[in-house]
Amino acid sequence: MDRTDQNQNFTDEERQAMKDRAKETRTARSRKKKDPEEARREGEQELLAKVAELPDDDRVIAEALHELVSQTAPQLVPRTYYGMPAWAKDGKVLCFFQPASKFKVRYGTFGFETPATLDDGNIWPTSYAVTRLEKADLEFFADLVRRATA
Repeated sequence: MDRTDQNQNFTDEERQAMKDRAKETRTARSRKKKDPEEARREGEQELLAKVAELPDDDRVIAEALHELVSQTAPQLVPRTYYGMPAWAKDGKVLCFFQPASKFKVRYGTFGFETPATLDDGNIWPTSYAVTRLEKADLEFFADLVRRATA
């Protein structure tokens, strides 16, 4: 299979996400050498810049989730993950917001990665569809973030 055929296997959005991830990996290596607070500020600036680029519906949700995570688990470090808002614990992404506009889908998702301690029996959800956030939804997510960081 030649390179042209390989590129046709991915959408433009998927290719951009891969490029974003490669850049984030390089950035993470350089941030390890910096003061933790400086690295945190840079990560938050990067996250907020990505949020500012989002369409209004996604931006409102991303801003609310950033505020929620920052208040509920201030120990988590803001950053981006495949070009999406994310929050990390011990250098590993714990949770992230995938905006609907990222892959041109019907709804965004708030998801949790493997380091999240949300285990509940044999099966448990790791991501949630989000079309808007009301007070009860924010409380639900705050509880999940608390459990995930325990």
